[in-house]
Amino acid sequence: MRVLGVDPGLTRCGVGAVDGAPGAPLTLVTVDVIRTSADDDVPTRLLGIEAGIEALLDEVRPDVVAVERVFSQHNVRTVMGTAQAAGVAMLAAARRGLPVALHTPSEAKAAVTGSGRADKAQVTKMVTRLLRLDAAPRPADAADALALAICHVWRGGAQARLAAARLAARPGGAVPGRSRGGFAQ
Repeated sequence: MRVLGVDPGLTRCGVGAVDGAPGAPLTLVTVDVIRTSADDDVPTRLLGIEAGIEALLDEVRPDVVAVERVFSQHNVRTVMGTAQAAGVAMLAAARRGLPVALHTPSEAKAAVTGSGRADKAQVTKMVTRLLRLDAAPRPADAADALALAICHVWRGGAQARLAAARLAARPGGAVPGRSRGGFAQ
């Protein structure tokens, strides 16, 4: 499975793709940071992020896009820019019919380090080790994007199965391969 991870940001949007499967070695496909100038207005910056992500989707051709779930921060201006950049990434993926998965920062940290409270240095060190890289991806936004991709490779399949089970358990839901006479009525 090829996963493109996106660490959204208005000034620096980390992007990184990995190939892998649960229990198999991971391989780096690409890593970069899409940058926009703080001097530009927000719509222009979003266009720059969109162009960078679109080009990367064309080049990398991922099976799924994993985006960092935006969480509430104290700085509303920062969270708005992050949310807008995340929306651009999700839109670009949806335009191509690609599945989009959202992972919280603590999920990605826990996936690569074993602790949801790991700091950026620990995440970068483990991403470097897991991908067997000669040098750490810089800046931290690049390493964070790779951590999101790794998180999805390792946890995405299980999350998709859980979501399908929750859907099937709803009243009127159906379990694939089972008749309406089964337990999922």
